Amino acid sequence: MNNKFKIKGLDCANCASGLERAIQKIEGIKSANISFMAERMELEYDQNNEDEIIKKVKKVIKREEPDVTIEKI
Repeated sequence: MNNKFKIKGLDCANCASGLERAIQKIEGIKSANISFMAERMELEYDQNNEDEIIKKVKKVIKREEPDVTIEKI
């Protein structure tokens, strides 16, 4: 399943890259792509565990970049 999210609060492209790498390590994530300039994140993941995967993504974001928020588009 593919979903797009608005991502707010990223400070720089390096932050986006680090966050992208951390999210890609989550079990169930097939791919993650964060565009710093567009303030967008695209995730491809297993739809059977969608709620659990999104919770894990939010947890990783809060750990790596506490000021960043996401909302589904």
